Amino acid sequence: MTEPSLPELEALRDRLYAQLAATGDFRRGSVSENYRKCGKPNCACAAPDHPGHGPRFLWTRTQGRRKRIGRQLAAAEVEKVRREIVRHAEFTAAVEQIVEVNERICETRPVAGTQAPPVPEGEKRGSSPRSRKRSPPR
Repeated sequence: MTEPSLPELEALRDRLYAQLAATGDFRRGSVSENYRKCGKPNCACAAPDHPGHGPRFLWTRTQGRRKRIGRQLAAAEVEKVRREIVRHAEFTAAVEQIVEVNERICETRPVAGTQAPPVPEGEKRGSSPRSRKRSPPR
């Protein structure tokens, strides 16, 4: 199978950009459904087979490196938030595809004014022992 040409890769990238623009509203995170027991001994939820009060829906997401934030959702907004989370997954998948195609475009596009020599499969540029600088002994 032959590699796609530069114009074919650019056309693919344009289609992916259009797909990205059509994503619409999205948000990251997840929705969890929770039940809880209130702790009152005379309440129905105190029975061993009772699941507890609920469901309560919580939208959570990470903020920064270690912080997780959340907000309780009203019943009317649960499906809307779930759809937006699915669209976020579509957005991130499209971005990954765009990155991959752009990398292939960068490898395919020749340097201005020269024809770049092809790199043999499995071989990296600058990997010969002579090209590595060594620090002097101390």
